[in-house]
Amino acid sequence: MERENGLIVKSISGEYTILHDNIRYICKPRGVFRYKGMTPKVGDYVTFNDNTIIKINDRKNDLIRPFVANIDKAFLVFSVKEPLLNLNLLDRLLALMEYNDIIPIIVFTKLDLLGKDEVEDYEKIKDYYEKIGYKTYSSRIDALPSDLLGEVTNAIITLAGQSGVGKSTLLNLYDSTLKLKTDTISYALGRGKHTTRVTELLELNGGFIIDTPGFGSVEFGDMDVASLSHSFKEFFEYSKDCKYNMCLHLNEPNCKVKELVEKGEILQSRYNNYLLFVDEIKGQRVVYRKNDGKKEIKK
Repeated sequence: MERENGLIVKSISGEYTILHDNIRYICKPRGVFRYKGMTPKVGDYVTFNDNTIIKINDRKNDLIRPFVANIDKAFLVFSVKEPLLNLNLLDRLLALMEYNDIIPIIVFTKLDLLGKDEVEDYEKIKDYYEKIGYKTYSSRIDALPSDLLGEVTNAIITLAGQSGVGKSTLLNLYDSTLKLKTDTISYALGRGKHTTRVTELLELNGGFIIDTPGFGSVEFGDMDVASLSHSFKEFFEYSKDCKYNMCLHLNEPNCKVKELVEKGEILQSRYNNYLLFVDEIKGQRVVYRKNDGKKEIKK
């Protein structure tokens, strides 16, 4: 019996757990998918029978790291201390989420570790990201924003951020039955130890959330420089005031973005990270195939 619009909620060793009408089925994909170079992903909606995935529905987005699809929102979880706030990784993830039409929500953790002289710097950073249109939440180690849980309802959400910033701890505080494994910070490396092993959709508050391994490095894949410039949302907004229609905010004269950076109205770290990402994309030869996540070399 064929069933439509089943949701893949777990993948392990070539077997997929599919949720349909509150019943879970264990299935394997048809051999034709391997022939076509297609691999089912957690987050895929599929047509299946009792033990076989027959068809993968079109995806609204398609990520490689983590290897998931059809994500609605991303909680970008960043500690302000232990480990230190990594704005380079935050800007990288924001650009990738924008490029993939995923709504990013920034969650700053461990605010109780900040000293009095550090709070003002943190507030300036948080206020800037809110000013350019990002929703932010702030939390202590042992307390959660009461309204963050509502973001999960009727959505598929992925977690992203450094290891050790409290992603699994955050979920366990919302629902202790999840019993996600947590670990301590590796102080020698300044980052957390990887504790998440399996990519899986976890049911929470009428939606799903994916607990994924911490992002130590994130590639831009098939993104080009023009797409990157559009994925920095304030750059895209101000680009209409640049002299050139296709301004990339690099060496072009009369660039509004560079003007606002000089005036301090665009965060200097944002522009510095943008320049680093441009250089990375220009020099990047490795790309990832969308269907199976394997690397290819650009010719």
